[in-house]
Amino acid sequence: MEALKGRDFLGLTDFSPREMQELLQLAAQLKAGEVKVSMECPKVLGLLFYKASTRTRVSFSVAMYQLGGQVIDLDPKITQVGRGEPVADTARVLDRYLDILAIRTYEQEQLETFAEYAQIPVINALTDWEHPCQMLADLLTIQECFGSLSGLTVTYLGDGNNVAHSLMLGCALMGMNVRVATPPDYQPVPGIVEQTEKIAGGKTEVILTDDPIAAAQGSQVIYTDVWASMGQEDSAESRIPIFQPYQVNQQLLSNADPEAIVLHCLPAHRGEEITDEVIEGKRSRVWDQAENRLHAQKALLVSLLGIQ
Repeated sequence: MEALKGRDFLGLTDFSPREMQELLQLAAQLKAGEVKVSMECPKVLGLLFYKASTRTRVSFSVAMYQLGGQVIDLDPKITQVGRGEPVADTARVLDRYLDILAIRTYEQEQLETFAEYAQIPVINALTDWEHPCQMLADLLTIQECFGSLSGLTVTYLGDGNNVAHSLMLGCALMGMNVRVATPPDYQPVPGIVEQTEKIAGGKTEVILTDDPIAAAQGSQVIYTDVWASMGQEDSAESRIPIFQPYQVNQQLLSNADPEAIVLHCLPAHRGEEITDEVIEGKRSRVWDQAENRLHAQKALLVSLLGIQ
């Protein structure tokens, strides 16, 4: 995908619907072994993660290694950025060492500053605003299950967090209906809602509600995430009674489409946002979803680096 070469991926709206579909197609081809790519000259991916990570860190690393590249873990605790070096200074230095950089951090603004001062592609590996790499894997998983994306209805239940934000934007971009059911005080931020509605343009539905049963009604995809994200651990216990009605369990699932699938971006707190019965049940596609982080991000690396 020559059109994506050298570009940043800071959020889902950085790519057009057509570019997103082409990226998903490439991911599916890479997964099936229909397309094989490798680097003539090994390139280097830097991982600068201010937050803990399992799937994102490992999938990016494995993807880069399988493409013939190398990975450097830029742990903030043992680099100068963790001791207060200005982001702009770090970005300009890393730009001269690396070929591509994936950042997992808190503020979207910090990510954008890196992208401003570094000429290499910068990838959002998660911020408090968005988790776009997760959404690539989600879309790939849904497409595998239903053959196409357009017209499907996706329901998200729980906290209106970064995953909910990316799910809303991703569904709107790909012509899918999206329903988000949260407690009244935990809805997605207005900016994301407005952006989603603008992309949808009235052609697909964008529904925010506090009614989990109504949101799940007839939906083809039921999606959830932890009730307290990283950095919110102190409020985790107090959130449980507030979010309990939004638990994905068999009773709630009975309101969805008979062929509905269940997704969770992991890690899961079983018995809280999702029951053990559901996550291990026949409708769960959680492990396919986790695997698809590898294939989707490999396609992303191939496209941004321009690997043939």
